[in-house]
Amino acid sequence: MGVTIDDVRALAAGLPRSYEVVVRGRVKFRVGQIVYLAFSKDETQMGFAFPKEEREAALGTYPDKFLRQKPSDMRFKWLEVRLDAIDADELRELVFDAWRMVVPKRLAALSDDELQQRAAG
Repeated sequence: MGVTIDDVRALAAGLPRSYEVVVRGRVKFRVGQIVYLAFSKDETQMGFAFPKEEREAALGTYPDKFLRQKPSDMRFKWLEVRLDAIDADELRELVFDAWRMVVPKRLAALSDDELQQRAAG
């Protein structure tokens, strides 16, 4: 088990409007100016867009995977995950769902299969 930033790149590169940037030594993925994925400097953890109302449930259910944010960051729709604690299927779900939170509804309506084909293409 465990995934890497290269696994994320393989998924995110094919997503419409998604692009990679490096800000202060950290890799981030954006749609427009909105960041939907961001990595720790050592690339062992990934922050991602995530509904605030579901955050506590995820933290309580999977404390071995997800990390609590600093109190000052709790206002954001965001969650952190340990990359060594998830597999490729979980990564795909997190990346696609985070991307869906920041794109127009017509793009967000694309199925996982359609997104997977774009990532593979």
